[in-house]
Amino acid sequence: MPVDPIRYVTKVDLTKPGDAQAQVHNRWHPDVPVTDTIKPGEVVKAECLDWTGNQIGNNDSADDLRHVDLTRIHYLSGPYHIEGAEPGDALVVEIRDVQPLERQPWGYCGVFHKSNGGGFLDRFYPECAKAIFDFHGIHATSRHIPHVKFTGLVHPGIMGTAPSAEILREWNARESKLKEEIQDQHDTPVAQLPEAKGANCGSASGELKEKIASEGARTIPGRPEQGGNCDIKNLSRGSKCYFPVYVDGAKFSIGDLHFSQGDGEISFCGAIEMAGVVTLSFSIIKDGIKKLALKSPIFVPGDVQNHYGPSRYLTFEGFSVDETGKQHHLCATTAYRQACIRVIEYLRRYGYNDYQIYLLLSCAPIEGNLAGVVDIPNVCTTLGLPIDVFEFDISPEAEIKEQNMGNCAFVSQASHPVHFDFDSVK
Repeated sequence: MPVDPIRYVTKVDLTKPGDAQAQVHNRWHPDVPVTDTIKPGEVVKAECLDWTGNQIGNNDSADDLRHVDLTRIHYLSGPYHIEGAEPGDALVVEIRDVQPLERQPWGYCGVFHKSNGGGFLDRFYPECAKAIFDFHGIHATSRHIPHVKFTGLVHPGIMGTAPSAEILREWNARESKLKEEIQDQHDTPVAQLPEAKGANCGSASGELKEKIASEGARTIPGRPEQGGNCDIKNLSRGSKCYFPVYVDGAKFSIGDLHFSQGDGEISFCGAIEMAGVVTLSFSIIKDGIKKLALKSPIFVPGDVQNHYGPSRYLTFEGFSVDETGKQHHLCATTAYRQACIRVIEYLRRYGYNDYQIYLLLSCAPIEGNLAGVVDIPNVCTTLGLPIDVFEFDISPEAEIKEQNMGNCAFVSQASHPVHFDFDSVK
């Protein structure tokens, strides 16, 4: 019997900026108008813009990345009204497939400038850099990071249900309080509070648009009540996710698709960002928040996972002692940063510069783990680098052959540091 084609609930335009498209939005608010209605059990497709809404081009300059407007990001497809979903329920979302758009078979990874977003290692690498990746079926390669090829674990970086008005007020209150308490201790923002500039409120207009723009929560960061921007690389095809429902119809949204990502997405624009299409289906567990004790989303990973075997990872350790020798007490952030630095020092011996390695650790399928959090004062983290993504042998026993690795894309007229001397800061 003939099979009906899968219905598209969102189509995007790759020729227009995200803020010119009413079928997407970039603020969390209970009043963002729904874009379509989906029945439980129905399989649908949703196209998604890349997270910047077409601000980045396939070129050999990082000028576009340097000047990204971070108020105009994370254009999410939806929100979708799921028939029968009511506050107190759990929304079950099945990710049936995620693919790049055929009309744009490439993506990008970037290091943001320290003054515009920064990244996990911006104290060492404050400049802006970019790498373009081409997609070859399930694989990705880059002219900016040569001799590397790996399999994509394609996934959405953002999924979530709409907050209730009460939850939205809680988000804004606690993040405002955090900013009041510690912003003077940091030279970059500690929280992204509501900002009307750059807000895309979907099809809302007039007073409703102004209300959403002034109150709506930014899509950075992820939040415990509804998930959001969590960038979990294992939420790939076949995964099943359980979200709390706070408003009628759930108002589910999705976006920020990644072809591949390393644990931590350390450079901030750290995955291979792409425009793509996701295939979804939904079901509802009535009174699911109570039945599942669901205070934060939970998920079951699909059976499409990285194919690199456990013995094919070169694993580096990091501890909560920073590059100056300062001891930090049970600080996992310091420990993971040190693990990243160990990899940079190791791989630069083959001819890569530090920015190329920084980008690679952001988007290749590295495995980051907490190894120990109980032995005071040091947390131990590990970073597993898959050996097989390289076209040459990087194992400790192999002969080191330094090669000309070219360069990633930098900003015009910017300085292009090759290596940071970590020993110089001690």
